[in-house]
This record gives sequence, C-alpha cells and structure tokens, in this order.
Amino acid sequence: MHEMSLAEGVLQIMEDQAQSQNFTKVKTVWLEIGQLSHVDPDALSFCFDAVIKGSLAEGAKLEIIRTPGQAWCHDCMEQVNVSSLVDDCPKCGGHRLQVTDGDDMRVKELEVD
Repeated sequence: MHEMSLAEGVLQIMEDQAQSQNFTKVKTVWLEIGQLSHVDPDALSFCFDAVIKGSLAEGAKLEIIRTPGQAWCHDCMEQVNVSSLVDDCPKCGGHRLQVTDGDDMRVKELEVD
C-alpha cells in the first residue's frame, strides 16, 4: 500500500515546515490529490491517522481536495478534462493525449499553532 509511504511523506513535510516556520502543532492539513494520481483517498486517510500518532499532527484533521485530470490533445489542439490515463479525447475522440494536470498530490495548506 503506497498510501502509507505517502502519509509518512506528508508527516515529514509537516515536521520540516514546523522546524523552518517555528510552529509546534498542526491542526488541519489540506491535500490536493489529482484524479489521475492513483491515490486512494480513503486509504490515505486511514494511513494518515496511523502515521500522525505521537507527532506534532496528532489529532489533526485531514481535508482532501480532489483535482480533475487534464490533458492536451495533440489531435484537436485543446486542453480537455479526463478521468483516466487511457481516456480518448472527449472533444474529438483522438488518442494522442498528454496529461498536463491531476496526476499529482501536494500539501496545499496547513493550519498550525
């Protein structure tokens, strides 16, 4: 389950930011998770709760923001929304799509004390 390593990475980011920004408690974490990222939000939430025990984020609320998948169609030269890496272009039916957004995960914001 790669969600565990992702949750550990989020905790590391929070710890690094706590050190550089001088805070001691994380109350809320907002994560942006792209629709094409292959991250299961429920599994990540479960792993996050396990990973933060005993840390500066213990008891923190996890807010997940889903972002749409987007791709550039080389056939119709349009930016289009896609829900899968194997989708055809919803405008022209073409197959030459290059993903441009929605395949990543990032810490968007932290609410801290």
